[in-house]
Amino acid sequence: MRGTIIKAADWHLGLDTEEGAPEKPLHEVECTTCHAKSGATEGRRLPAETWAIKHTGERPGHWSFRSTATSFWRVTPAPGNPYAEVTP
Repeated sequence: MRGTIIKAADWHLGLDTEEGAPEKPLHEVECTTCHAKSGATEGRRLPAETWAIKHTGERPGHWSFRSTATSFWRVTPAPGNPYAEVTP
């Protein structure tokens, strides 16, 4: 498979504002001991933080967590880019 290479074309990288994309980052916490997850919440860290504290209270020894914040980006052609008139 071959792709097209465009030299000196300008692109814009920013938050994805297309319909259906989350408007705010998703926050989720995972216990690194048992790998249980809080579930993702949009734009609010407090539910994930509360889940981690409650999880430790119910499972002594589960003190370590991985926190993930996910945002969604989109690359779009800038004015003057040959793809500016192309609809994906």
